[in-house]
Amino acid sequence: MTAFPLPPETSRLPDPYREELPLVRALAAEMQALNWQAVVDQARPWVHQVRGNPAPFWAMESLLREYPITSAEGLALMRLAEALLRVPDAETAIALTADQLGRADFDGASDGPHKMLAGLAASAISLSKKFLPDAEADSGLMKRLGAQTVVAATVRAIQLLGRQFVLGRNIQEAMKEADTARKVQAQLRFSYDMLGEGARTERDAERYQASYLNAIAAIAAGRKAESPEGSDGISIKLSALFSRYEVLQRERVYAELLPRVWQLVEKAAQANINLTIDAEEVDRLELSLELLDTLAARIATHFPQWRGFGLAVQAYQTRARDVVEAVAAIARKHGLKFMVRLVKGAYWDGEIKRAQEQGLPFYPVYTHKPHTDVSYLACAQALLRHHDVIYPQFATHNAGTVAAILQMARALGAKFEMQRLHGMGEGVYREVLKDGSIPCRVYAPVGEHRDLLAYLVRRLLENGANSSFVHQLADPTVAPEELLASPMTEIREEASLPLPIALYRDASGRGRDNSSGLDLAVPEQRQVLLDALAAGTVPAMVEATPEEVDAVMTRLQGGFAGWNATPVAERATVLRRAADALQAQLPQYCALLVKEAYKSLGDAISEVREAIDFLRYYADEAERLAADGVALDGRGVFVCISPWNFPLAIFAGQVVAALAAGNAVAAKPAEQTPAVARECVALLHAAGVPVDAVQLVHGRGETVGARLVAAPQTAGVCFTGSTQVAQIINRQLAAKSSAAALPLIAETGGLNAMIVDSTALPEQVIDAVVQSAFRSAGQRCSALRLLAVHEAVADGVIEMLRGAVKELRVGDTADLATDVGPLIDDEAFEGVSKDVQRLKREATLIAEAVPADGCPRLLAPVAVELPTIASLKKEIFGPVLHVVRWNGDVDGVVREINALGYGLTLGIQTRIDSRALRLASEARIGNVYVNRNIIGAVVGVQPFGGEGMSGTGPKAGGPHYLLRFVAQPKVAVSADAPALSTTGAGADLSPLFTAHEGWAERTVEERATALERSAAGQGPVVAGAWRTLASGARRTLVDVKLPGPTGESNELRLHGRGVIAVLAQGASPEELARALGAALVAGNAVAIVGGGDVAQELRTALMRGGVTAAAMQLLPADQLGAVLRATRLAGVIAPASLQVPVQRELAGRDAAILPVVPMVELADARQLYRLVAEQTLTINTAAAGGNAALLAGVH
Repeated sequence: MTAFPLPPETSRLPDPYREELPLVRALAAEMQALNWQAVVDQARPWVHQVRGNPAPFWAMESLLREYPITSAEGLALMRLAEALLRVPDAETAIALTADQLGRADFDGASDGPHKMLAGLAASAISLSKKFLPDAEADSGLMKRLGAQTVVAATVRAIQLLGRQFVLGRNIQEAMKEADTARKVQAQLRFSYDMLGEGARTERDAERYQASYLNAIAAIAAGRKAESPEGSDGISIKLSALFSRYEVLQRERVYAELLPRVWQLVEKAAQANINLTIDAEEVDRLELSLELLDTLAARIATHFPQWRGFGLAVQAYQTRARDVVEAVAAIARKHGLKFMVRLVKGAYWDGEIKRAQEQGLPFYPVYTHKPHTDVSYLACAQALLRHHDVIYPQFATHNAGTVAAILQMARALGAKFEMQRLHGMGEGVYREVLKDGSIPCRVYAPVGEHRDLLAYLVRRLLENGANSSFVHQLADPTVAPEELLASPMTEIREEASLPLPIALYRDASGRGRDNSSGLDLAVPEQRQVLLDALAAGTVPAMVEATPEEVDAVMTRLQGGFAGWNATPVAERATVLRRAADALQAQLPQYCALLVKEAYKSLGDAISEVREAIDFLRYYADEAERLAADGVALDGRGVFVCISPWNFPLAIFAGQVVAALAAGNAVAAKPAEQTPAVARECVALLHAAGVPVDAVQLVHGRGETVGARLVAAPQTAGVCFTGSTQVAQIINRQLAAKSSAAALPLIAETGGLNAMIVDSTALPEQVIDAVVQSAFRSAGQRCSALRLLAVHEAVADGVIEMLRGAVKELRVGDTADLATDVGPLIDDEAFEGVSKDVQRLKREATLIAEAVPADGCPRLLAPVAVELPTIASLKKEIFGPVLHVVRWNGDVDGVVREINALGYGLTLGIQTRIDSRALRLASEARIGNVYVNRNIIGAVVGVQPFGGEGMSGTGPKAGGPHYLLRFVAQPKVAVSADAPALSTTGAGADLSPLFTAHEGWAERTVEERATALERSAAGQGPVVAGAWRTLASGARRTLVDVKLPGPTGESNELRLHGRGVIAVLAQGASPEELARALGAALVAGNAVAIVGGGDVAQELRTALMRGGVTAAAMQLLPADQLGAVLRATRLAGVIAPASLQVPVQRELAGRDAAILPVVPMVELADARQLYRLVAEQTLTINTAAAGGNAALLAGVH
């Protein structure tokens, strides 16, 4: 193929992130000469004619009128349209259809004029529901046979809907349909679009290339025309021709993508037909213009007379007007004439979400529909003025826009053509084209039914929005004058959406600022980071001596009282000041992370932003808790031990939480990454944290870390790292001669899984898998280790995974094109390498990437297939992915994942909403993600932390985290507490565990009501304790909707931990009653050890109140040791006298670190969080084609 040299990178456009209102005002000023009354006068008869000849009831306009995308019925139809045709197995197709149709009320959905449609649809779907299972478990033969019939009918209905939008299954069939259409409207031309998702593999790209070449050949051999303007043509998508069409892969784009595009251009030019490059996302815009310039130079040499080369321009972009000028300048530079298709734009909701997620200063697209309309008109006028070098093509279904273009074109004497989508706008263009003088091109998708799904849903979303012209045209209640109102009169002063920086603020402005990020696709922003990377080196640091460690702890003990006495508001101000300073120094910290921790620049930006978010979030949390009456008194000196894989974000999060609660902090970073931690501590000091309140202590864990944990001043430990080290620290703390157990807040590793069923979109799955498993070289505690794929789609997913892994670039992270960098040190590299060699012997190799030369410790990403989930025995902390197949019982897959003992992150890829929610509830996993990757938890949005062997809780970045750092009531007890029996087998708590599941399914309200009923007849002390707990549970144990970007829902869900041992020995009746009430109202079952008649009486009272009898088991006191060794045990509530010995006994277990909650602490109902497990559920609500709520509500 033809080679293209890599030219110097140039910037042709202004910054994409600019304030919207001045831009749209300037565009409106350009349109002052447009006579809008003349526009209305010309378009009004078209509107009346279209409404006088309404679309048939099966047409999309009618369907969307009856079932808007904002309704349950519209969403159900959209979800079925997006997924059903690709599901290969009957069981899953039935489950999907039942799930979607079951949540909608088609009987009462419509009271509009198309009652025939509503009646037919409602009758058919209501009848269908009778044959569909009520749940996935329903497998009765008659219902199954009936369900298969319903699914087949639903599939056929979606195929018929799709046929409205797809001209043909292949290019030959499409051209035949086009010729038929021209018999009615002779001036029609067609631009054929070969449907499909963007390429994920080289094989995908080769298939699309072959499809485009075949189409060009067919068009060339078909209908002849004298010019490209009069001919049919083809539209191509660059992301379909190369899986890495990205700015950061610019070198590969020139080497691999451009030769393919040139081959297509060459064939189109030789045939003298038109070829248009479709517009894609904002971050590819500059690159697309660069490619246009490069191709134009080649065209000018080889085909200087050809006028068929073009591209699409998206009017919703705030730089659209600048793009028109840039394209015209390129055409003049090379002496060519381009075709330019002006469109509104198809990725609006995705651009909004991306700007919010990345914390960008403004949106790169207009956020108010009339603003996009103004931009469209201004761009149209500019294109017409450049008609000597541009042949304008206006893609719109808006009658007012068409009339405005006709007026401007007459004034400028410019030739042009109109465009519409196949299957849409036919009524409007039937009127517009009546006199035969206006050429019109139909954008015509070509492909099989399975290829049209994403396209179909996008069309449904765009035109189902209440504000869309198509939707309002079909609504007779919208007057023509309103429908044709000038967008220049509707410029909105106030923002339609909050700016990305205000994402976490409410309507009144309360809340915190979102951290600001950088867009690596913008050359100027990228250069800021590269300049920082070129400056300075990483200084060496010396390990602290034992004497230095002791001196630091003494100093911190002395400084604790002063910092603890600092008012909470002042502490919060200091932390926010530190956040602002860190934000200002983001490039410098990014550079340090790249150099010291081998982060990619993208990962480095995310990490600095996370640290900023922690500073602001914990400042807010401290003030919130103080306002709620919590005395934020610290425990003393907290030891914070952080890992090397997030040496700034986790380091800062631990330290700042401890400081916010009033503690002094000994901060020990990982021995591999002390420099960035030192800078962070210096920043805190500069912001106002006293030097005596936080000190950095550098050294190895086995020496410096162990000495810090053992120090007499240590009042608690916060640790992130391996499960094994967490258990060592837990034993160290338990062994200390202390009158009270010291808190350990631990976040450890996981065997993180992703479950994929056959409804999932394979391309989305692969994107999520590659990001989750291989980003950061797999060195994240949240990284994906196990991919479980439904057997029906496993071959295709594995084949796509194989190709995607080969596309990864492994090398030095200082190189912007690197996807996967080196492992952190030689020890890690050698350990993971040995595991990979073992897997190559024991498992089936799927794929292995190729590392670059000359960079040490590079380990190529590897994917292997295992026979079963149980075959996965250990966490490999590197870019290694294990794949298994499953069939039949998806709930059994969750049980197997739970049985691994870890519970950090889980991904679920499915379009069956009820299945996703059910599996999330069954999973004993801290963070569950649906239809997205499983990494990158955001502070306050996705509170992070696991269950089981993955952590102790509470979740970092969540509402309960600071409480664990706060001092609790002290009770005087002897440090010489009695030793517990450590012999014998563990007690069998299985019956209690089973009973817990039933009790936990009750709502918080039901459990609280049972506790209040139990209080009847009790003495005032016990009754008061139970009523207080019931009231506290209603207030604190509720699931919380969390803020976040559009197109995503985030919820913090609380559930009982399981079986809690309540130790009655030495407890007063009030303490025992409170402990039982707290454990039960939190959704746990209880093993009551000792307590005699008092315990029996309390149990009887609770049963009378409605507590499940099986959820409470009485055990004699001599069973205490056996209970503490029970494998099903989830926690202990103990009187003060038993707290330390129980902690020591539990620390000897080689299992999850369990909470030991002192009875005295439960006098504060806020401490109920100690008895629940937290789960963050994150759902990508835009996965099925787009963000229906945003498109319908705003745009």
